[in-house]
Amino acid sequence: AVQVAHAQKIGYANQEAILANMPEMSEVQKQLQREARQQQQELQKERKQLQQQMQQYQQQQSLLSDSAKAQRQRQLRQRQQQLQKSSRQRQQQLRKRERELMQPLLEDLQSAIETVSARKELDLVLRSQSLLDVNESSEMVVNISPDVAQELGIQLQQSPSQPSPTVEPGTSPTQGGGGGQ
Repeated sequence: AVQVAHAQKIGYANQEAILANMPEMSEVQKQLQREARQQQQELQKERKQLQQQMQQYQQQQSLLSDSAKAQRQRQLRQRQQQLQKSSRQRQQQLRKRERELMQPLLEDLQSAIETVSARKELDLVLRSQSLLDVNESSEMVVNISPDVAQELGIQLQQSPSQPSPTVEPGTSPTQGGGGGQ
């Protein structure tokens, strides 16, 4: 007997559009903006202090001995290096905080994708239609974005054929899995 090959049933979900329509996403973005603004203010304060120290040095350098000048220059360079290091650390902290705040949303999204994938008996779920040559009437490739949104209790604000909305620069909403059953 000849066995008939079973064709894979593939789904795709526009994760960016789904995340952008999750009410929690708006709160995550607001929280990140508040934290970024606070860090920026603190950094500006430190920069201003360094600037004042440099101006003070420039005003006093003619009165200082060569060894005192060299010592103050070293101190100012060290302070500048500390400021640069602090800036990098703050950026890293903000990225870490973004991952922490996004994790529950990504987990909810992944859970909904897995639920819909199982319900529709999909073999594979991709993050986007862009990798597929999709015949819209095909039953073997389906857009599960509306079903995933419904599973999450949200309404997509766009039709599935429209491009996904943009998400705040610096965020990474597509971190996490996109696989299915």
